[in-house]
This record gives sequence, C-alpha cells and structure tokens, in this order.
Amino acid sequence: MEDGLHQSVFPGMTFALVLLGLAGAAAVSPVVGPVSRAEADHYIWGGINDGWHLVQRPDLSVIEERLAPGAAEVRHYHRAARQFFYVLDGALTMEMDGRVYRLTKGQGVEIAPGVPHQARNEEDAAVAILVVSAPKSHGDRVDAPLAASSDAVPD
Repeated sequence: MEDGLHQSVFPGMTFALVLLGLAGAAAVSPVVGPVSRAEADHYIWGGINDGWHLVQRPDLSVIEERLAPGAAEVRHYHRAARQFFYVLDGALTMEMDGRVYRLTKGQGVEIAPGVPHQARNEEDAAVAILVVSAPKSHGDRVDAPLAASSDAVPD
C-alpha cells in the first residue's frame, strides 16, 4: 500500500519498528490479571488512613485511599508526577494552589507537577478516593506549607 501511512524508506521498517515498540511495551507493562484491594499492598498513613497500591510501577502509580473524618495530608507538590484524584465515595476537599474545591462521588481533579496541593476530609464520614500518579509520586514530594497572608500583623 502506498498511502502516506504505510510508506517507508526501507521496506519492512515500519513493521519492524512496530514489533520493537510492542516488545518494549510488553517488557514495561506485562499483562496481569484483575487487581483488587485484597491482593494489593496495604499501608497506613497519618496513623488512621488506609492506602492500597493497586499499581506500583516507576511510570505509573494507582492507589485507593480511605481518609478518616478530619484527616489531611501534608500540603506539598511533586517535581515530576502529574496526579489525578477521583472520589469513589464520600466527599474530598482539595486545596490546589490556594483554591479550595469540594469533590463528591464521581468527581475528580488533575494536578500538574509543581502545583502545591492538600487533600482533606472535612466531612463526618470517611472518603474513598483513587490517586493516579504518572510517574509515581513516592520520592517526588516536596513539602509546601501555605504561605502566611500578607495581611498578617507582625507580633
């Protein structure tokens, strides 16, 4: 076929590149069966919150988390990781770069690298969320306390 899509300077080169690409993709992302919390690595953070690593790869992390009422993570940003927080059940308060959003079941928010943020549960019930990071966010976190207001009166 001589359309622009299938032309190649070297015959067979396109097919070889596709095979190399597929072989490389298979080496990075092997096909695995279904994943659930029951088989996932579990951890506790903040002494009261649960996390389950559903996918743990250098290029991608998917974590299901359960935040207890009143729980909050430390405000921070990531140097390289882009994240997506998605609410599975309950309501999550997300502060991003000084703006506050209340996300409910079925809503999510994307956070670009370098954007300071903090996930909080300001509700009376637990909130369940998915946190997707690409690349993984562990080891890529920088604390970013909220700056004091310029209206503050010095002591």
